[in-house]
Order: sequence, then structure tokens, then C-alpha cells
Amino acid sequence: MEAKAIARYVRISPRKVRPVVDLVRGKKVQDALAILRFTPKRASTVISKVVKSAAANAEHNFQLDRDELIITGICVDQGPTFKRYQPRAMGRADILRKRTSHITVTVGEKKEG
Repeated sequence: MEAKAIARYVRISPRKVRPVVDLVRGKKVQDALAILRFTPKRASTVISKVVKSAAANAEHNFQLDRDELIITGICVDQGPTFKRYQPRAMGRADILRKRTSHITVTVGEKKEG
């Protein structure tokens, strides 16, 4: 039994989110939340919200024990990119790419055997 939660259109570049996601992949939910609480990156707050949501989904929808949950899968995909223009010298313009992320967290109980 697995439950999942998805945060879409998060305004952080996937390149900045992936190192934080790698810290908690495969860990127990309680350990992952403890790691994220003390990780000094902006992405850690968003990831902890998605992990909490996935754990709540597992607890409510499938009656799984919150203490036994582990993160079975977590991935970051690129969302749409907002393009903005910034004026530069001599009438030129640079494109600012404001990248977004989709964060997917899957939690489940550890497989016996």
C-alpha cells in the first residue's frame, strides 16, 4: 500500500531542489522530517510539507501506521518556465527564466522479506 502527494508549480528550480531530495530518499518519514528541519535550504520547507501530506494521505486513506512509513519514492520534475525580460545596455534585453518544479513523494510501509 502506497500513498502519494504532489506539489506542483513550486517556484524553485529543480536543480536546487534535487540535492535536498537526495538527503531524504529511502528514509523513514520521522527521520526525513528531522533532517529537513535542520537543512538550511529554501526547498526543505516545501519538501517537508509534501512529505507530511503524503504521510497524512497514507494514514487517512489506507489506515497505515505513521511511525512505520518510509519514503519509497521521491522525485523532482521540471514544470513550466516563466519567461521575463530584463532591459540591458544599448537597447538590448536578456531573458530571465523563472523555473518551476513538480515534487512527487510516495510513502509506504517497509516490505517484509
